[in-house]
Amino acid sequence: ALLLTIAGCTVSSGPSSPSAPDIRQVAPAQAQRLYRIMTPLLKAMDNPKNPQQVYIGIMDDPGINAANAGGAQFYVTRGLLQKASDQQLRGIMAHEIAHEDLGHVAKLQTLGLGLNLGVILLEELLPGSSAVTPIAGGLIARGYSRGEENSADRHAVDILNRAGYSKTDLINGLEWVERESGGGTGGGFLSTH
Repeated sequence: ALLLTIAGCTVSSGPSSPSAPDIRQVAPAQAQRLYRIMTPLLKAMDNPKNPQQVYIGIMDDPGINAANAGGAQFYVTRGLLQKASDQQLRGIMAHEIAHEDLGHVAKLQTLGLGLNLGVILLEELLPGSSAVTPIAGGLIARGYSRGEENSADRHAVDILNRAGYSKTDLINGLEWVERESGGGTGGGFLSTH
């Protein structure tokens, strides 16, 4: 079974071990729902995951969001679980599983390390430049992130197809998120994806 907890914590981008300071019991129906939706997707990955090796943290947040923290760790909000249909949840989780399958968290960690080293070296060569380099680094990382999001969308379609589902699960899930979030201007899933 998927390891499920409810956590009132923020999602870490690092591969640290799962921790949940505000752990509460997960309703059996929600645990079964996530297992039923995610298992076929996990098995359809290029690098399939055993559901017993997957950690899912449920954040006590009414907003609609989900994340992949790398290392087969996924986070969903209480709001997503309460408001999404199975099809919408499947589409959104296919996107997050695609990030895992493509190794995006590891790539972002490597990029972050490279940007930090670049700031240190540039400061040595041009004293005072560290005031500007975080801005440039942020712009580079955001561009990289957009490419990763597009790649995850394409790969999510592949995963859905291999699992016997349609790309419309992803499309409907993303359109639903956009409607629920007021067109992506109020934070939530679209502000991080």
